[in-house]
Amino acid sequence: MNGPQDQPPGTAPVQARRNQPALSDEARARLGTPPGHEAELERLKALREAAELDRLQKELDEVEEYRMPLMEHLIELRDRLIKSAIALVIGMAVGVNFGAELFDFLKKPFVEAMANAEGVSGGLSLTTSPFEGMAVYMKVGLIAGFILASPVISWQIWGFVAPGLYKTERRMVAPLAASSVFLFLSGAAFCYYFIFPYAFPFFINVLKVDVNLSVDGYLTAIVHMMLAFGMCFQLPIGSFFAARMGFVDHVDLAKGFRYAVVAIFIVAAIITPPDVVTQTMIGIPMVLLYILGIGVAYMFTTKVRTVEGADVEADGAFPVGKD
Repeated sequence: MNGPQDQPPGTAPVQARRNQPALSDEARARLGTPPGHEAELERLKALREAAELDRLQKELDEVEEYRMPLMEHLIELRDRLIKSAIALVIGMAVGVNFGAELFDFLKKPFVEAMANAEGVSGGLSLTTSPFEGMAVYMKVGLIAGFILASPVISWQIWGFVAPGLYKTERRMVAPLAASSVFLFLSGAAFCYYFIFPYAFPFFINVLKVDVNLSVDGYLTAIVHMMLAFGMCFQLPIGSFFAARMGFVDHVDLAKGFRYAVVAIFIVAAIITPPDVVTQTMIGIPMVLLYILGIGVAYMFTTKVRTVEGADVEADGAFPVGKD
């Protein structure tokens, strides 16, 4: 084994210094700041500010490069609208071709509810006009066409808007758009597969009378309800924008949790039949989405909050959330 005499020169003093207890704040205050410390801090601050200005200038240069006369913007807008219209027409052609199958899919919850209803007969019928069936057929094709063409339309919108955005803004749009589409489709699917099977039997059997619904009225009702659920599932996206604009942070949302739960179940009672099971089925996912919104607000808030007498900004050195 190596003895003390075999250790490299200067090792023992270094180890001794490492084993010394850390200085207290009071001892550091007595020793004072080392010479040139304040100047070094100012230099580092100036370097950070210069780097940030350089980054902002590069982003501004990218936006400035896209500047063009108004007429060229209008021409580009026209071209993109034409491409979107072509995609919509093609999507409608495909949708109309499968219009009957799509309408059978949409009316399936109602048909199953009627099959299981006791003492109730009837169904869907043409009630307002002999052309009602064709109008509904075209509406189904239009809805399907818009869904099929939505990726192309979204890409054309993005291509027109993106060059005018900063790089940091462009990085934020894609995940936001994907999250919004996913949440909307989740809400619509939740309505179709979980709410309709419980809602239709209740509405059909509430008065024990024969059912004779207009096909147009039925299509309008279920589309509106699926849209409503899709919009309700956008709650985390709303929390993101409110947090980024500095209106709320995770602390505000957490404090308002109990009131939000009451409001959520009131909304669930309004948009669903007066049945505890159905209201709970929509209330629980909305509460979970609210909790997800609290996490989103924690990560992206820009709200200024006072902590121990100091102003603390979310994007500063001591953030309330994370950017």
